[in-house]
Amino acid sequence: MSNKIGWQGNLELVYAKNNTKTQLIHSLGKAPLKVQRPFYPEGEKICHSVVLHTAGGMVGGDTLRENIYLQKNAQVLITTAAAQKIYRSNGATAKQTIDIKIDEGANLEWLPLETIVFNGGIYQQKLRVELTPGGSWLGWEITRFGRTARGERFVTGEWRSHTEVWQQGKPLWIDRQWLPAGEEIINSPHGLAGKPIVGSMIFIGQPVCQEIINKARSLWDDLPCFNPPHPAFEKGENMQRGEAGVTTTLGEGLLCRYRGFSSAEVRQWFMEVWQLLRLSVFQRQIIKPRIWLQ
Repeated sequence: MSNKIGWQGNLELVYAKNNTKTQLIHSLGKAPLKVQRPFYPEGEKICHSVVLHTAGGMVGGDTLRENIYLQKNAQVLITTAAAQKIYRSNGATAKQTIDIKIDEGANLEWLPLETIVFNGGIYQQKLRVELTPGGSWLGWEITRFGRTARGERFVTGEWRSHTEVWQQGKPLWIDRQWLPAGEEIINSPHGLAGKPIVGSMIFIGQPVCQEIINKARSLWDDLPCFNPPHPAFEKGENMQRGEAGVTTTLGEGLLCRYRGFSSAEVRQWFMEVWQLLRLSVFQRQIIKPRIWLQ
């Protein structure tokens, strides 16, 4: 592999419902991407998969592509084994493209761990979901700008995130985000407002009633203040509460936004909303992926 070219990773996953069991019927990975064997902690109906990035992080020039297809009635939860790290770049962009297709009656819970963009990192992610009527998708994205535990700030570099959900040629949701590094955007109320972590959680494909929206807001209001796990962590900044909002502007769905200081805070809130949707919309048990418990 040439250092100038970087990693050219690829992952293809296809899931199918056979009788009562969702199975991973096709898996093809090219380094540094691979997937662990499927897990069934909540029975054979729902397949849990963990995606691994064996290189540990991305540098400028790396290109990763994932193609995921859920056939009719497949029920899948996908997470990652570790946080994604975007290292300082020499000027080239690290790129990740994720294409997801979800057939009728299928549901994907796309729940990766956070992305950490180092100071000097240049990163672009594009995620596109093709959603067949009757299918549904729940996904979240959590991004930390700078290794704040070390006092690092995101003053050089660039981050772009582009998420699209389409159905029968019509856009259901298009979300373009761009953050050029620098003190001005870090401190601007229209940027990070001094807060190094942002998060978005989107559920789309089934109606969400006002009661669920109200409960999602209450879950945020009732969330405790998260203390740092050790004195150096984020220089104590995450003793302050972050900012959060919930809306139903997606029509059939829900959107949660977060801007704050604590990964633990946003993860806990997103997980509680995820659990709320599981109970209220899908009538499912609350069983967390085992990788989260390690």
